Amino acid sequence: MEAATDGSRTLADLNADALTHCASFLGLSDLARMAMACRTLHQAAYSDSIWRRLFRESWPQNFIPLETSGARAAYLARRNAVRQFKFDDPVMFNLPAYALPQSHLLFDRDDIILAQGSSIQILKVDTSTWETTCEAIRAHNSRITCVRLIPLNETFLFRNEMQKNENTIVTSSSDHTIRLWWKGRSQRCFKGHNVPVTTLADRLLGKSGTKLLASGGEDGSIRLWSLGSSVKRQPFVATFHGHERPISFLTVAEHNPSLLLSISKDAKLRVWDATMASRSSSCVGMSAFSGHPVGIKCHESLCYVASGSSVTAVDLRTMKKVSAIATHPPKLHSFAMAPSKSLIWTGGDEKAILWDVRRAKAMAVLDGHLGPVAMIHADGSKVVTGGPKDLYVKVWEADNGALVRSLECYSDDLTEVGDEEVGLSAMAVDGCRIVTGGFGEGPHLLCFRDYSNSSVLIADREQGPSSKFWEEPASSS
Repeated sequence: MEAATDGSRTLADLNADALTHCASFLGLSDLARMAMACRTLHQAAYSDSIWRRLFRESWPQNFIPLETSGARAAYLARRNAVRQFKFDDPVMFNLPAYALPQSHLLFDRDDIILAQGSSIQILKVDTSTWETTCEAIRAHNSRITCVRLIPLNETFLFRNEMQKNENTIVTSSSDHTIRLWWKGRSQRCFKGHNVPVTTLADRLLGKSGTKLLASGGEDGSIRLWSLGSSVKRQPFVATFHGHERPISFLTVAEHNPSLLLSISKDAKLRVWDATMASRSSSCVGMSAFSGHPVGIKCHESLCYVASGSSVTAVDLRTMKKVSAIATHPPKLHSFAMAPSKSLIWTGGDEKAILWDVRRAKAMAVLDGHLGPVAMIHADGSKVVTGGPKDLYVKVWEADNGALVRSLECYSDDLTEVGDEEVGLSAMAVDGCRIVTGGFGEGPHLLCFRDYSNSSVLIADREQGPSSKFWEEPASSS
């Protein structure tokens, strides 16, 4: 980085103290970008004073002495421990609920969204006062089949910058409709399907300014809806026909937001181009797989299809199957992916397996479950696994595969039920928070845990065995 010669000032003209002062106004993600810009900015971004400030703002009840060096390492270690639930004193609530399908429980910032039957409940948890409030909203006439969150600023409801960080709730139902919810009310009802709507796309189609929602029906049809249309305009855009069975999953290609991927219950994959929606043939690619579809994930120009007992990579540019990344007999129950680390997790009977996408090789076995591993959450810090026959969800370190701990699905008094079938019905994880739904003969509960301000680390003896990741088999002598 060279100084300017035309009299103007550049960052090179600022001393280290000035750069550090400027960096002190940045958040974590902006600091990371600053550190990658050049050596001078890297040094400023790594200043101990900045990381002491971030530590103090995140965990005011803890303290780093001013003379302590390595504040950045202390902050990152603490942040990682919080996100891995390595504490014994989270803020914890038990909340009443019915047994829930897995996809019907999710976080919306400080709220917990759950769909039960034909209604939605919004649970607001105040961790400072240990109080919860519940708002129930109803408009569907039949069972809700899918729940999604979309940014408010991508809909016709967006009005000003104050609303930029808000979400709207979108639901599909067996009553053949799709509803858009905001501020506790149904703001829009989309009618057009002649059969129950089975699923919604995980994000919106199209580039900025032309956002479309995709929905799939029990008859195999797919419909596109414009969320930018005002109440007076018709939101329906187009219908795609081609599938012969109900739609199981819809997702949007990462490398091209105009491409929609759909897979039906007969494991037939189709790729649709939304820019050709007005033409008779919008399908631009197709492929077939064996077994029951478990999920589809996109990363760059590849689509990973989990179906039957395997995960297969498909190149969306050619629609050719690249390779079978994972094989997990007798069948898959769940599937998660961490694209930044080239890792995928598959859930099978009584265990989950970690796979290296680049080598198509199993790297670790996450075992100890009582039945099918039907739910997997994966992020940069941890992997959380569980299933309908488990009393506990298991938390694993994402980097080394060590078992951090097991967490009860709900409170102790509900797990002592003799031979009664109990287990995990739903799970949602968001950073340092987790909510699990349990079922049994008695009351069904959601258990909410927030580790944000925890301070009592779990004892080392309570942590799981050492890492099984990346270990090569011992050679036989």
